[in-house]
Amino acid sequence: MTIKRYFLSLFLLVSVVASAVAGGIGTWKNYLSYSNIQWVEQGGNKLYVLASNSLYSYNRNDQSIRTYDKINGLSGMDIKFIGWNRTARRLVIVYSDYNIDLMDDKGNVTNVPDYYLKTLAVDKTVNGIDMSGAYCYLSTGFGLVKLNVSKAEITDSYNLAFPVNYSYIEGNYIYAASQNNGLYRALLTANLLDRSNWTQVGNYVARSHTMDADLLAQAKRLSPGGPKRNTFIWTDFRNNRLYTTGGYYDPIADNWENPGIVQVLQGDDWDFFEDDFSARTGYAYLGTKAVAVDPRNSNHVFVGARTGLYEFLSGKMVAFYNKDNSILQSAMDDGRELGNDYVLVNGLAYDREGNLWVLNNQTKKENLIRMSKDGQMTSFSKAELMKDGVGLSGLSQMRLDSRNLLWFCNDHWIQPGLFSYDPKNDKLNAYTRFINDDGSNVDITAVHCWAEDLDNNIWIGTTAGPLLLQRSQMNKQDSYRFVQVKVPRNDGTNLADYLLAGLEITAIAVDGGGRKWFGTKGNGVYLISADNMMQLQHFITTNSNLLSNNIQSVSINHATGEVFFATDKGLCSYMSDATKAVDSPDDNSTYAYPNPVKPGYTGPVTIVGLSLNADVKIVTTNGVLVAEGTSNGGTFVWDGKDKNGKRVASGVYMVQSADENGDNGTVCKVAVVN
Repeated sequence: MTIKRYFLSLFLLVSVVASAVAGGIGTWKNYLSYSNIQWVEQGGNKLYVLASNSLYSYNRNDQSIRTYDKINGLSGMDIKFIGWNRTARRLVIVYSDYNIDLMDDKGNVTNVPDYYLKTLAVDKTVNGIDMSGAYCYLSTGFGLVKLNVSKAEITDSYNLAFPVNYSYIEGNYIYAASQNNGLYRALLTANLLDRSNWTQVGNYVARSHTMDADLLAQAKRLSPGGPKRNTFIWTDFRNNRLYTTGGYYDPIADNWENPGIVQVLQGDDWDFFEDDFSARTGYAYLGTKAVAVDPRNSNHVFVGARTGLYEFLSGKMVAFYNKDNSILQSAMDDGRELGNDYVLVNGLAYDREGNLWVLNNQTKKENLIRMSKDGQMTSFSKAELMKDGVGLSGLSQMRLDSRNLLWFCNDHWIQPGLFSYDPKNDKLNAYTRFINDDGSNVDITAVHCWAEDLDNNIWIGTTAGPLLLQRSQMNKQDSYRFVQVKVPRNDGTNLADYLLAGLEITAIAVDGGGRKWFGTKGNGVYLISADNMMQLQHFITTNSNLLSNNIQSVSINHATGEVFFATDKGLCSYMSDATKAVDSPDDNSTYAYPNPVKPGYTGPVTIVGLSLNADVKIVTTNGVLVAEGTSNGGTFVWDGKDKNGKRVASGVYMVQSADENGDNGTVCKVAVVN
């Protein structure tokens, strides 16, 4: 009875905070777009919708919508084709990497990886899929592939030595239509593996391949949620929101013309800034990267783009600045000014006084500008931000650190560098020589990103790996050295390796436990311990639910530990076991989840809102020690077992914590019901 009464009271206390937790420790979550409907199929009582290269279904019986991804059963993402096979009662799902899934009407997925895994000296591109009985024919860059949908196996592959756009069966013949070579056919009873049995019988005629209008109309009325687009170049978590942009040049996709967009995530809900105003400004809205949120009014936001500086209020564009109405200048190209189509603003940040600072790239004069609280622009341009008479091209990643310094980097092969600016004293420090603590030159071609760790040192992500600028080196403009962290091999020798040497580090974030999350180009995400000596995790697409190995940005919700990864395939997150520490744990900041622990639950119990690196003890009501350890930042994870590895009995358990000063006390309680 006591436990039940505690359950009822505790439920009321934690119900509010529980909704903010994306999932248990170690869980993944995808934030995928479903806005652009590409194809709709009807299978039984369900509609299957391919939208923005992602999949969802609508159940007509209970009117429910279900989304599908790697987390809940699919083998991949970036879907290229779907098709319903009536005979096998399975949905054929073909991915852009040629992997194939088959999903029945109950949501069970069977993977058919043969074509994906097969190494062929031909073009494996899939141009279309067509159903015939229990078979699905894949039209490819070299011919046709025959998939038995009922048996979930590829039965034949017909190499016709030319690309096929679509196929069909009519009478006793199978037809293969090629835009390059015309229309071919062969008798179904013939040996289709023999090219000589295929005969050209006409010219290519494009097939009208349009969606059923009624199905499309039904799909348009559905709303599975999610972002508007899967393009995420930059992210920043603040004000309990994840601000994201999806424009700017994407070096991974080699795309210069991403439309401007700002998408803001709060909980599971998305807000979208206005983006259809080119008729008002007279210029295309492209290349959004930088966002600055006014510290006095979170609804007042500035956005930097390829065509200037945009001011938003509650998501609506209220002002626009370019070279015609401000001191902003257009980019230079081979001695020529490009005009208002290229007024590059890729870095923005507010200082502690409420002034907005602007990086204006690649101009003949301006590079650093202050916009005061009353909207007046003043130039603070620096010679160190110029090269051969032109401003640096890749100035970006401007943010304020704990010392009230504005840091930013030059993400470009012409003068790669890290910079810090003191707005109070108008002083710029430039770090453009990359010599490590051994005195060796580190050869890099770009500084992609930076982050401040819990010891107030600055980490940078470069094309040669991560480098560390210690506090003691920051004012040594003539003799500073970067640290390349050496990780001992611990193999009986005195040898060591540089931390993540040779990897291209594209994003860095430091969590509440002082650990570093390094995003890379092509190698996924690394989690490195607070002392930099241990690799705790390495997430790639094949061992996790990471959407892509190409990481654009990493941001952290320090209250919950959710780590967001912006990739070239979309946005996903991982629930880590570290949160930001609090100075004085109390009922408002410290809680455990799940709480109560219900019968059958075998996962971890997570306590958040603890002081930094606190000593934690789990004890019974009569003071018997059950478990103990040290918090990760402000988080402690308990496996629900005692010191002997056995699940604890039903009861109420006290979480006691001692901070670095030795002050301790009970910070929260956990109810366990077996």
